Formats: sequence, C-alpha cells, structure tokens
Amino acid sequence: MPTRRFADGEVVRGRWPGSSLYYEVEILSHDSKSQLYTVKYKDGTELELKESDIKPLTSFRQRKSGSASSSPSRRRGSRSRSRSRSPGRPPRSSRRSASASHQADRKEVRKEILEVKLTPLVLVMYKSSCSRPNGEPEHREKNDLPHKTTQVHTGSFSLQEKFHLPQESSYLSTQYSLRPRREEIKLKEIDAQEEKIVTEGPTSLRTFEVTTKQLKEVEFGGVPGVLTIMLGLPAFLFLLLLMCKQKEPSLLNFPPPLPALSDLWDARVFGLYLVWFFLQALFYLLPIGKVVEGTPLADGRRLKYRLNGFYAFILTSGLVGASLLWDVELYYVYNHFLQFALAATVWAVVLSVYLCARALKAPRNDLSPASSGNAIYDFFIGRELNPRIGTFDLKYFCELRPGLIGWVVINLVMLLAEMKVQNRAFPSLAMILVNSFQLLYVVDALWNEEALLTTMDIIHDGFGFMLAFGDLVWVPFIYSFQAFYLVAHPNELSWPAASLIVALKLCGFIIFRCANSQKNAFRKNPNDPKLAHLKTIHTSTGKNLLVSGWWGFVRHPNYLGDLIMALAWSLPCGFSHILPYFYVIYFTALLVHREARDEHHCKRKYGLAWEKYCQRVPYRIFPHIY
Repeated sequence: MPTRRFADGEVVRGRWPGSSLYYEVEILSHDSKSQLYTVKYKDGTELELKESDIKPLTSFRQRKSGSASSSPSRRRGSRSRSRSRSPGRPPRSSRRSASASHQADRKEVRKEILEVKLTPLVLVMYKSSCSRPNGEPEHREKNDLPHKTTQVHTGSFSLQEKFHLPQESSYLSTQYSLRPRREEIKLKEIDAQEEKIVTEGPTSLRTFEVTTKQLKEVEFGGVPGVLTIMLGLPAFLFLLLLMCKQKEPSLLNFPPPLPALSDLWDARVFGLYLVWFFLQALFYLLPIGKVVEGTPLADGRRLKYRLNGFYAFILTSGLVGASLLWDVELYYVYNHFLQFALAATVWAVVLSVYLCARALKAPRNDLSPASSGNAIYDFFIGRELNPRIGTFDLKYFCELRPGLIGWVVINLVMLLAEMKVQNRAFPSLAMILVNSFQLLYVVDALWNEEALLTTMDIIHDGFGFMLAFGDLVWVPFIYSFQAFYLVAHPNELSWPAASLIVALKLCGFIIFRCANSQKNAFRKNPNDPKLAHLKTIHTSTGKNLLVSGWWGFVRHPNYLGDLIMALAWSLPCGFSHILPYFYVIYFTALLVHREARDEHHCKRKYGLAWEKYCQRVPYRIFPHIY
C-alpha cells in the first residue's frame, strides 16, 4: 500500500490546475483511496491535488539560489560569477532560432499566460460573491489592496470586471509568479495598448464594477427587514405590556385600548432611568475585578476588558436592600412601568444616533464585519465594532449591566407589587419560582462574564439600534414578562407541580452551564489534560472542533439548555393564557435564527472541516431533529 509523502498541516508548494505555477499551500487531509491531497491556498481556495503536483518548499529555495537569472551579482552585471549555463538555458547556437520562433508563437504564449493569470482571479471573485466556504471573514476586506482590473474579450464585446483583490491573492500573484520578468513587462504593455483601444474605440462597451461592498451579505431581510424591526418591535412591546395589564387579556380584544402619549411620557421617570444608567456606568469604572484581553481584532490588536459585573450586581443589591430598609416605595416602578419602558426606548434611540454619528469618523479597522455601507442597515446592525470613550466600552457595558441587572430589580419590584395588589403576606409560590429561576440565570451570566467576549455580539455585530434596544429595553421589560403577568393574574401552584418545574429548570441549567463551561475551557486551553478525552476535528484555521462531550450530543447544546429553562420560567404562570408563553415562542425563534447565523459563519470559516463536523454531529439543537 502506498505511503503518503506529506503530513497534515505541512506547508508546501502546490501546482495551480491548468498551469505550471506553484503556490504555497497547506495540507489539510489525504485520501488513501484516491491518493489525493486536499490543500488550501493562501486565498482560501481548497482543491484536491495529486502527489506529483506537490513539492516541498526546500526544492524551490534550492532552485532559486542556483538560478543564474535571479542572482543579484548577475543583475548588477558582475563577471565574477561562473558563466556556467543553467539547465533551462538553451545553447548559444540555438538562441537565434528560438528568437525567431518566439515571434511566431507570441500570440499562443500570451494567450496561455492570460488564462493562467485570470483563472485564480475569477475564482476569487466567484468565491467572494458566494458563500465563502473557506471561511474568509468579511472584515478582511478592510485590508484589501488597490483595485485590480481584468479584461476578457469575446469578439467585439468586452467585459471589464473591477473588484478588490484580497491581500492573499495579490501576494500569490507577486511573490510566486514564475513568469520571466521581461515577458511580464511586455505583457503589461500589450494590456495597456488594448485597454486604450477598448476605451477609445467606436464600439459601445459596458463596464461592470463588482466590489466586495456590493456583494456583502446582509441579514434580517436587508433594509426593508430592519426598518420593520425598528418600527415594529417598540410598538409590539407596548401592546404586550398593555394587554398584560388587562384583567381579562384576550386576543379577541387586540389591540388593547391605547393611552394618550402624554400619559406615557414622564420627565421624572426619564430622569430616574438616566440615574440608573449612569449609576451602573459608575460601577463599571470602579477599579475592581481582573482585566482580560478579548479576541484578536482585524489589525491584530486585543482590547482589554475589566470583569466586575458581579461586583456591580453586589453593589446594586446592597442599594436595593438599603432602599427597602429606608421604606423607599419601589411600587412606583410598577405603577409607571410603561413610562419606564418608554424612557428606556427613547434613551436607546438617542444612544443609537450617537453611535451612528461617531462611527462616521471611525477608522476602517474599527468597523464591524457585519456593516454593509448602507446607512439604514448600519444604523440597525451597528457600523463600529467596539465603540469606546477612552477605556469605557459602550457595547460591552450595555450587554450585561443596565438591562440584565435591571431585569432582576424589576422582578423584585413585581414580587412586592403582587403582595400589595393581592393583599398577600407572602409572595405566591409561582412568583418565588420565577424570581429564583431568573435570578440564578443572571448571577450565572455575571459570574461567567468572560464568556461574553467570544460571543457573536462582541466579535461580529456592531453596536447599533439592534443591540442598544435589545440590551436596554427588550431584556429588562420582556424577560420580566412572567413576573409582570403574575401581579394581575395570580396562579396557585401545587407543590408536586412546583417540584416538576424545578427539576425541569435544573435539567436545562445543567445542560446550559456544562456545555458553555466545556466550550470556554476548550477555547482557553485546548491542550488542558482535563479535556484530553474529547475528540476533535482539525480545521485549516489551526483550531479544532469538538465532536464529543456535550458538543458531540448536538451542535448547540447551550441553546437546548436555554430553551428548557425558558419553558420552566413560563410554566409557573399556568395555562389560562398564552401571554406568559410569549417569551418561549420568541426565544425559540431567536435561537433558531441565531443557530442559522452560526451555521453560516462556521461553514464559511471552517470549510470542509465543518462539513465533516456536521456529518459527525447531525443534530442541531434538539436530538433527532435536524
């Protein structure tokens, strides 16, 4: 049985199909049956090559050092070097005949060179316009080189395609070109003459400019989709809250009676909300907690983050406890709940406008890979990836502080409001379960704050209306929906039913926490002896994909645990109405959409390795459900 010559991960030179040019490639895998190597070029192209089309780097270095044409002394006209003829140089007697035949074969040679020259460029353009299965991140277009123009002539019609050439492709074409320099100069002169004829000739030509910005993918339905979300979500939020305040909420009475705008806006409430926001900002600036580095950015920088979210939660809890001792009327928040929701919405819009304005002056390296160049879409998705005022990271702060901690405070307010509205000496068992479940979730998130740095929100999405509204409005006022519902719609829960709900919650939490812990530990140190039992698939990026443990069970076990917990949060509200189950329905749609985004990004990033991973782990979120 034949043995393979090159190992996985080895960097060699591979011949480009249909040409005699060799480029630097990385060995990804080897098929023992077909005896073909799967290799990856520097521009991300993955092809299968025969072993005869692959050569080690050392053979090219030796050839270069021994070539007379590339000798520095020979270019300077030095005579000190031996005049021995290179193996590729014809004898002197045959040079004259070769020169004569050169003119006859000139068109054929030029045609062959053009084909070799254009093939990689057309492939790069095709890959950038499709799904980029090789995993090139979209943000790398920030480092693109100047425009590269190619022309393809067919009869009297000329198609000129102009696009940004990735840095890797330019590197290949300049560093690994085996074309003689003198012939290359002549070729450029011919191209310049033909371009002049094309642009000045009488024939009417059409020029198509295809840029990476125009081909950049957008999500959420593009501009129409994000406009619908930005206008529809705030209105839908207030309709839900109005329905929840009705004594007998019914879909037949939709929409509920709308209050006057003057009843929704309260300057005092807006001032109290700003006090809450800037109080959390003050806690964020406290020099407590360890400082860690985030993931590398496009330019190689790693931003620093201070992990003190849990300390901010402790300080907030102390202030809330002190306000209870001082008989501060927290029931005021429940009485003005709609006004607080409007105040948070207005502040989220103001913050989004500020982020959009400052992003106009942001350097290209600071832009989000999700931004498209369209003003409306970028206002929604966020144009700047990590907007900072000094060391104050606006996106990182809003992700966990005002909204997430505010969610717990609102739940406590609803517990106190239930006791007052229903004249209870103690809160109901259903309210206790909802508060306890969601408190555990928030504390867990703050305790494992560092895990946020590897999420898509931080490393991919910019900071715009989507995250501003989601963090400051949607999380505190929708995630607390079950507690808000129980204030006006009590549900007496039996102890056996409560026990089953607690068991369901713990099951979901164990799956969620264990899966996330395993993922974060593997990302920090893949060589940890504690993880030696886990099976992996090596990828062309140098990273490995887990195919055992929790991540061999389904592709997104953390999402599975999240959904189980969401159901446990809603079950204490009973089954008299669908309103408290809105969160489960919404969260399912959110995670399914996020899972689709994850699949798309991973397929583009890991290429063939991701396809192998999907074969090993076929189930996405739920077992036995593809």
